[in-house]
Amino acid sequence: MSEYFESIKRGLEEAIDFSKGKTSKAIVHKLKPIDVKTIRKNINMTQDQFASAFGMSVATLRHWERGDRRPSGTAMVLLNLVAKEPKMVLEALR
Repeated sequence: MSEYFESIKRGLEEAIDFSKGKTSKAIVHKLKPIDVKTIRKNINMTQDQFASAFGMSVATLRHWERGDRRPSGTAMVLLNLVAKEPKMVLEALR
């Protein structure tokens, strides 16, 4: 158990150092803004099909496509994967 504790402790210390602007070993992944509508159109899906396939509400998808809101967190990760490897993601979700 102490091995896990030490790993978590190290991670938290790195996150604290990073937040204070100190050089750390933390890896920060910055995802670029994406065009959700283009992603959806590139895989030839309607809004209803896209929302259903990837587990989001149609209302949320519409907000993203209009630019009222921007996806964040895991939604951004999923959308980036769909943009790069739509067939793989769809196959994995079946």
